[in-house]
Amino acid sequence: MNPTPRSRSLLTFALLLAAPFASPAGAQTYWPDRHPNWERRDPTAAGFDAELLRAAIEYAIASESESPRDLELNHDRTFGREPRGEAIGPFTVRAPQSGLVIHRGYIVAEWGDPEKVDNTFSVAKTFLSTTVGLAYDRGMIASVDDRVRSYVPPIELAEGDGEPGDEHGRRVKLLFESEHNRKITWDHLLRQTSDWEGTLWGKPEWADRPDRDPTTWGTRPRNEPGSVFEYNDTRVNLLGLVATSVWRRPLPEVLRDHVMDPIGASPTWRWHGYDNSWIILDGTMVQAISGGSHWGGGMLINAYDLARLGLLTLHKGEWNGQRILSEAWVDLSLTPGEVNPAYGFMNYYLNTGRAGYPSAPENTWTHTGAGSNLVYVDPANELVVVARWIQGGAFDGLLSRIFDAMGPMAAHR
Repeated sequence: MNPTPRSRSLLTFALLLAAPFASPAGAQTYWPDRHPNWERRDPTAAGFDAELLRAAIEYAIASESESPRDLELNHDRTFGREPRGEAIGPFTVRAPQSGLVIHRGYIVAEWGDPEKVDNTFSVAKTFLSTTVGLAYDRGMIASVDDRVRSYVPPIELAEGDGEPGDEHGRRVKLLFESEHNRKITWDHLLRQTSDWEGTLWGKPEWADRPDRDPTTWGTRPRNEPGSVFEYNDTRVNLLGLVATSVWRRPLPEVLRDHVMDPIGASPTWRWHGYDNSWIILDGTMVQAISGGSHWGGGMLINAYDLARLGLLTLHKGEWNGQRILSEAWVDLSLTPGEVNPAYGFMNYYLNTGRAGYPSAPENTWTHTGAGSNLVYVDPANELVVVARWIQGGAFDGLLSRIFDAMGPMAAHR
């Protein structure tokens, strides 16, 4: 008889309990080697109460999302019902509820199917902002307060794309030419406060989570850039396009060369664009990526690689002595926004005032995507927790149970 997902998860945990004894270090000195080499530690030897940690995992498994595992079907039931909501990127049939607990670099618990490559939805935004940070670190972007217009050439896009009044013909598109769009800075795009007006890849900005009053869709007054936070994937995809233009390379190549290979990620992650998100770049057809994955595509990745992302941001852009991102960039990413103090650069959700996760310390953050896909980063506890396909409201309960398992070694909460 084949084991159920739950029995496989507990079997994996039992194998970790049987791992060779090793005393935990006072701070992280171990870094995982290149995939698939990642050392496991016995939870008890790492300072956890093994039974309480087992209970935390059982709680997570029991809190699996109730949405269909077929992610395209789930799209049809949710975002696909919005205007212009048809899928234009790939989806997977997802794994069961899965996750990892990483303490001081070691895996101390894993469950479900953490090797399964699935859409991670808005966690793709963190990878996108990382490619912007790489450009910033190299002087390709002088300041996040610069207006984006100065960095973007005319781009040939499909008929219907572009700013209002630029919906027809084959003339190249000037995406930051309207009176409003000229004011937009990199900081505005990174914090989702730009209120950019226009259409990209056939998706008008008003079509993402549209207002219930259809008469406002194309007519409402613009908010001054920087004044209003609005979660909007058309504008996230716009950032993906302009970052591609700055790099003059496909962003998956940039990410692979400068981040994923240096941190030893697996060869299985893929960063997709949309069926129609192709541009001609220096004479070559290049697919601009999906930064938000609202209509499919985006980052398809496994939990182990998400945990490596968490370790990288936990250590402020450093990996085993190698500087991947500047600490200055990560600090900018973790700076609360003026209009949304719970949001830094995309996609750093801050636990400001412990409003997001009351059980967790305030100085923590989460790379968050629909599903829910969550990468929790906790410097004080030297902890990274990946939880995929968990009910969003259950995640604080999982963290609380993990802290209970840590006992006295858990930092002040």
